[in-house]
Amino acid sequence: MLANHDGAPVTFVNRFTVHASPEEFRATFAETSEFLAGQPGFVRHTLLAHTDEPNAFVNVAVWTDERSFRTAVSHPQFALHARALRALSVSEPNLYRTAQYRERP
Repeated sequence: MLANHDGAPVTFVNRFTVHASPEEFRATFAETSEFLAGQPGFVRHTLLAHTDEPNAFVNVAVWTDERSFRTAVSHPQFALHARALRALSVSEPNLYRTAQYRERP
């Protein structure tokens, strides 16, 4: 039997390979982050910079549920942010649900 995931938190993971300056990418990403942080269902995000590759970044964002995430990224204003990021990078976006979770006791 498949589990019902309605209302379950989701994690959005997006790897970016930047072909512009990392500083320009970070500034543009900050504007996108500001927009998304104001959307219903946004919980948090972390932009990670690769330790050895200055043009590689990964964004990990947590949303309260898939519907909130999909509503935010289908917002007409988000298209402007996505276009700005695509002008600076190539991305590999994926949406995940938690399969296992463990914290240090």
